[in-house]
Amino acid sequence: MTYRINVNGVDHLVDVDSDTPLLWVLRDVLGMTGTKFGCGAALCGACTVHQDGSAIRSCVTPIDSVADSKITTIEAVGETPAGAKIQKAWLDLEVVQCGYCQSGQIMSAAALLASNPSPKDGDIDDAMAGNICRCGTYVRIREAIKHAAAAPAATGQKG
Repeated sequence: MTYRINVNGVDHLVDVDSDTPLLWVLRDVLGMTGTKFGCGAALCGACTVHQDGSAIRSCVTPIDSVADSKITTIEAVGETPAGAKIQKAWLDLEVVQCGYCQSGQIMSAAALLASNPSPKDGDIDDAMAGNICRCGTYVRIREAIKHAAAAPAATGQKG
């Protein structure tokens, strides 16, 4: 079946089964490999993308459930004010170790900052729950979110 989906502001027609996970449409059909496969059961967060600004797990989201949504992936999150601040904070504080989980971590953190520009520790815990980092960079991730929240708004970014 053919589906029209909007990914990073661009409409795409994809011919896939209705139950095909969004993750595989992004990676295999559209060639956007920034979103990672981790567990396939929405438990690790590596596949996190935004659906209309909310963080979702693309490995368990069937393509037929996103037809009228705007999907944002790691490839374009830096064009949003929150995403730009999070990506800069990640670099400033050298969060990344191996990096495999980081696209999902950044996507969850950007969704948090977009909805809550001044998150407290509990807000960060709630938003980042389920994002697994095998390297254990959790302390740096928390500090980067706080750093991004304290940073002035980036200029010249798309909203």
